[in-house]
Amino acid sequence: MATILFDQAGHRCIAFSDLVRGDDGVQANQFLVQHGSQSALLDPGGALLYNPLILAIGAYVAPTDVTWLLCSHQDPDIIGSVDKWLLYTNTTVVCSKLWGRFVPHVVPGYLRNAGSDRYLLLPDEGGRIPMGDSHIRALPAHFMHSVGNFSFFDPVSRILFSGDVGASMVPSQTPYTFVADFDAHVQRMEGFHRRYMASNRVTRLWVQMVRDLQPAMIVPQHGLPMKGETMERFLDWLSRLECGVDLVGPMDYRL
Repeated sequence: MATILFDQAGHRCIAFSDLVRGDDGVQANQFLVQHGSQSALLDPGGALLYNPLILAIGAYVAPTDVTWLLCSHQDPDIIGSVDKWLLYTNTTVVCSKLWGRFVPHVVPGYLRNAGSDRYLLLPDEGGRIPMGDSHIRALPAHFMHSVGNFSFFDPVSRILFSGDVGASMVPSQTPYTFVADFDAHVQRMEGFHRRYMASNRVTRLWVQMVRDLQPAMIVPQHGLPMKGETMERFLDWLSRLECGVDLVGPMDYRL
């Protein structure tokens, strides 16, 4: 079931959180942003989700008319279905220039109309993806957890689509509601963030950037969204988190 996160004056943001069936794969959220006749689909997922997502977004936009396919990074649960989107739609794929050379490896060589003109490759500093008289901002989130990683900020709704940052491991079919109890919720985030975020230095820099933006909510690609006091507690927690190389000890090469 879709969740409307924002809907005002021709601008709409929708979350799809229940398309992964049972234990078929890691729970993942997909997001649709519409502004007038323009639309952006964020982190569309792999082949597992292509058909369910096509059916889900059809209530809001014809899949062939999706303007942008925004990909925060290169994982299969992000870009695994990109070949189908290139084949069946006219969308443009947006991703880091670091991954622009690799994404075509999941696209069959016989597929026509899948050349460089179907990609918008982002520099490390990010950029703006036009949406009619508005835009979506691509914000650098490198090494969180990918070397070429972006968060996406919608200035109209002030929603930060954070990708894997803030991800939580929740049971399948968990209701998609805003986190109310951060102390209980952090247990669903801690293991993932300690392993997948590169270091406290990058988490602190990201938190500083996000606080300057003053988002209304943070919605990760996995798990539940956050706003208000819970969102502030998450940013405090992430800014202090020891993770990645901070935790690496001596290597033992002996087997």
